[in-house]
Amino acid sequence: MAQVVVQRLRSLRSLRLQSVASTEALLGSLNEHIFENTPGRTSASLTSFFSGPQSGHWLLSRQYSSLPAQNEDTQESDLSKIRNIGISAHIDSGKTTLTERILFYTGRIHAIHEVRGKDGVGAKMDSMDLEREKGITIQSAATYCKWKDTQINIIDTPGHVDFTIEVERALRVLDGAILVLCSVGGVQSQSITVDRQMRRYDVPRLAFINKLDRAGADPFRVIKQLREKLRLNAAAVQYPIGLEESHTGVVDLIKMQASKFSGPSGETIESFEIPHDILGECQAARAELIERLAEVDDEVGELFLMEEEVPEEVMTEAIRRSTIALEFVPVFMGSAFKNKGVQSLLDGVTGYLPCPTDVKNEALDLDKDEEKLVISCNRNGPLVALAFKLEEGKFGQLTYVRVYSGRLRKGEMITNLSTGKKIKVPRLVRMHSDELEDVQEASAGDIVAMFGVDCSSGDTFTDGIRCAMTSMSVPDPVMSLAVSPQARDQSSNFSKALNRFQKEDPTFRVSQDKESGETIISGMGELHLEIYVERMKREYKVECDVGKPRVNYRETITKKTPFDYLHKKQSGGQGQYGRVTGYIEPLPADSKEKFVFENGIIGNAIPPNYIPAVEKGFEEVTNSGSLIGHPVEGVKVVLTDGAAHAVDSSELAFKLAAMYAFRSAYPDASPTVLEPVMEVEIVVPSEFQGTVIGDINRRKGVVVSSEQEGDDVIILSHVPLNEMFGYSSSLRSFTQGKGEFQMTYLNHQMVTSDVLAELTSHYKTIKK
Repeated sequence: MAQVVVQRLRSLRSLRLQSVASTEALLGSLNEHIFENTPGRTSASLTSFFSGPQSGHWLLSRQYSSLPAQNEDTQESDLSKIRNIGISAHIDSGKTTLTERILFYTGRIHAIHEVRGKDGVGAKMDSMDLEREKGITIQSAATYCKWKDTQINIIDTPGHVDFTIEVERALRVLDGAILVLCSVGGVQSQSITVDRQMRRYDVPRLAFINKLDRAGADPFRVIKQLREKLRLNAAAVQYPIGLEESHTGVVDLIKMQASKFSGPSGETIESFEIPHDILGECQAARAELIERLAEVDDEVGELFLMEEEVPEEVMTEAIRRSTIALEFVPVFMGSAFKNKGVQSLLDGVTGYLPCPTDVKNEALDLDKDEEKLVISCNRNGPLVALAFKLEEGKFGQLTYVRVYSGRLRKGEMITNLSTGKKIKVPRLVRMHSDELEDVQEASAGDIVAMFGVDCSSGDTFTDGIRCAMTSMSVPDPVMSLAVSPQARDQSSNFSKALNRFQKEDPTFRVSQDKESGETIISGMGELHLEIYVERMKREYKVECDVGKPRVNYRETITKKTPFDYLHKKQSGGQGQYGRVTGYIEPLPADSKEKFVFENGIIGNAIPPNYIPAVEKGFEEVTNSGSLIGHPVEGVKVVLTDGAAHAVDSSELAFKLAAMYAFRSAYPDASPTVLEPVMEVEIVVPSEFQGTVIGDINRRKGVVVSSEQEGDDVIILSHVPLNEMFGYSSSLRSFTQGKGEFQMTYLNHQMVTSDVLAELTSHYKTIKK
């Protein structure tokens, strides 16, 4: 019976409700079939099921998705053979090199090229010229491959903190991830940022300790850091056979079998007995793995308590369950550059990371006040897809899409819920770095791209149902530059470039300075903005004059101050009248809100229809403070009283009253300036420790910790961003080119009194 129901529902869906008569006829026929074949069903049941205030095509689609599909077992089987994964890590941990090996071993590419290879070709996933020149990943790149019988969709993400949005939006749409760690560097600053992003989106992960061939490699120290710094329940599922120059392979601690990787590109795997000299260590590592699993899995825990042997199948299933439940992180090892351990990692991806049906995806039901709604990964359900990344290609805008439910077909009409517009899908492609492969349709669980669709990053596409996927977290920019085209005839291309970059990258912002009229670009750091200036030159032939970097300061208040302001204006005819009384006070330091408005009026001293205008007035005036002209944040405004006039009061009058009230109270609230403070991790040889710490102190920084690791020392400090310009050159000169550093945004903190005086004095000079 289920097949007949589905078949007739398909017919109903294809009608698109164009003919009421034909729809009713088909409903009647379907109703009859259910009535005849289901005991205890009344003939009115299905008609009422489809009628009511929410009837229409979208409801039919939603109910249709919950009915049995014709080949549900096949669909489950197909979806279980899909993995959507991201590869994320600190810069220079070997992510792109690892992806290159994965593509080679799965047959997607037929030759291996290095990130900074002598052949000048560069890695497949670094398709941009700038990426190949600098040897870093700037944009996340998507590809797909097949390992054994499992299709793997991969997104290779940047490791540099300036391009953190690329990692953020990749993790938003992925089901699992590989956290790559350097066996020498261990858990570094960007590793912590990536882990935080994975936690935000509940992404299960595997860890891969790379570069075991490097001098100073110590995977067990890295596992200890995973537990202490990231607080992950991590344990090795492999044990290395040799380290540094003598690294030849790994031992599988679940099967207790050793493997070597030989051949020109490590494609030949030789299995053999575990060497006697490391057998004891392998047994101890396996016992630790079982103990860690026993803490989070009942089946293994029971066997562990009874001191029984844990079978291979039980352990494998327990690792998968615990990984998907975010309670365990299996740790793999190898050297991607030396072609060792990558195939075992691929087995781990297919064995332990979730398929699309294992992950719970939530959307917001727009018809029920954005109530949370679980979207089941069903290929026969209503279409729900999320645009998570935009690129401007030679054929128009390329929109990367993750399909969560239903099917996305070339030539079909879909609805963009952000704009409410119906659009046609002109072209559908599957991405392989910068290569495009045309496809006719994509279904639930797939990651594809659409051409020629005008939309923004974060838009939801459906076939009519009113539910939107939750958006991703976008950090605020921390640095700004003034830019202008050198030649007037380049202004058109200059504007096109800025518009395109803003659409592609939510962390890249463009604004106009009200005082000077200059164009200001803002981003996540020096490298971020430098890359965009270089792209304007290469892609749009626009040479830019670049001003001195600017810091995105903020203003705030430090004490509670009352206000009582009457805005009164009479100039013949209807005047303006509005009075607001209350106080402003600072928000708690840990508050996530930047501005809070509270209506504390008892009664109707101000008519309720004017309260939104008052709130809008206060909110708008905080866009520019009076100290240095930067936005004011961390402010709570409480309205306690006011007055209105029967004729002269209006929304404009109350909005202006609120703005003037804030400006009059602001100077008495002890305003101050907040500056962005960066967490700076510096790695230098021990002999330069004193020099580097002295330089941090000169830059008004605070040293948080200093740890010895081999011949190097790792210095963690908090330094104002304004003091970090040009630090790269300074560090090189201090350390004879041997030092390196990484910085991430920490928070905004109050400036010292001398900096405050300097900033306010400079602002007053400019205003004159």
